[in-house]
Amino acid sequence: MAVAQASESLSEAVSEGHHLSGALRFALVFFTIWWAWMNFTWFASAYDPDDIPYRLTVLAQIAGSLVLAAGVPRAFESGDLGVITLGYVVLRTTLTILWLRVARSDPARRRTALRFAVGVTSCQVGWVGVLLLPEGARLPAILVLIAAELCVPVWAQSAGMTPWHPRHIAERYELFTLIVLGESVAAATTAVRGALDRSHAGGALYLLAGGGLLLVFALWWLYFARPAHALLATSHRAHRRRFTWAYGHYLIFAAAAAEGAGLAAYAGLVTRDTGRPPISAGIAVTLPVAVFLIAVWAVHIRPHRRSAVERLAFPAAAVGVLAAAWSPAPALVAAVPAAALVVVVTVVDRAERVRREGA
Repeated sequence: MAVAQASESLSEAVSEGHHLSGALRFALVFFTIWWAWMNFTWFASAYDPDDIPYRLTVLAQIAGSLVLAAGVPRAFESGDLGVITLGYVVLRTTLTILWLRVARSDPARRRTALRFAVGVTSCQVGWVGVLLLPEGARLPAILVLIAAELCVPVWAQSAGMTPWHPRHIAERYELFTLIVLGESVAAATTAVRGALDRSHAGGALYLLAGGGLLLVFALWWLYFARPAHALLATSHRAHRRRFTWAYGHYLIFAAAAAEGAGLAAYAGLVTRDTGRPPISAGIAVTLPVAVFLIAVWAVHIRPHRRSAVERLAFPAAAVGVLAAAWSPAPALVAAVPAAALVVVVTVVDRAERVRREGA
């Protein structure tokens, strides 16, 4: 729900021409959604007692998520961070309680758990303090707090790594990828359907719908082309690599959510009968795809150390996708290099499989 709210708010901002401010607010709002989800996901991989206190904290997490989602429109429309901060504090406070339980029940990792509890609590005090600052000082403070949030797991784990299950983590990340891609399809479908009801610009909308569907399909195919659990489990540097892999997924998830917003905004602009939508609208469709491709290549494909053809194909496809913003049908034209990349990855996979079987 929070992802859908953020995507819808970004779409409205792009439609109204507030590209930079909308993108910035989306990036900040999506960070709170992603960061709360990611921290609880890694905690659940390490500790999942499934007792009554744990279930109650999960219930509180759900409530906090709903409050956060309710605050997303206000954050976009007027920069009001009050409700979204309340939801975030609920989410993070319950996580602090869970880490204090770990400190009591797992003496071997007590220092790690206490560092998590102290770090998370300190950041929450900072987020509440942001609400008291004048508007001009909020953005620098938010950036500092984001950096602090990112440093907490690194600092805490330096006292001793918590256990984690590569396959479980990979499944959780794959599920969230499906969720954000599904939200993109849903947002674009709703926008195109509404546009068709209001306008006779059917041809352009059909091209947008067809291209958008092909793009989302390509993104899905490419993300699932490599088994993430194998990447995380087979390296002697897996503990260090997991931070790069986990943090890099912010760009993957945010880009997938932003793609739906871009498609929806473009559909709305097509129906306004003001001629071809501006280049900025085309960029709103193609830039998220390019970011997704580069992020998947960097954290999900390149570490597998496959053929040089595959490693070069991802950046080349990203450039081709970006260039499609200047075409009359950016979604459909961008789908061409994305589909070509799917073919390259599939051929490389087949060749690799044949080589292993032959050996």
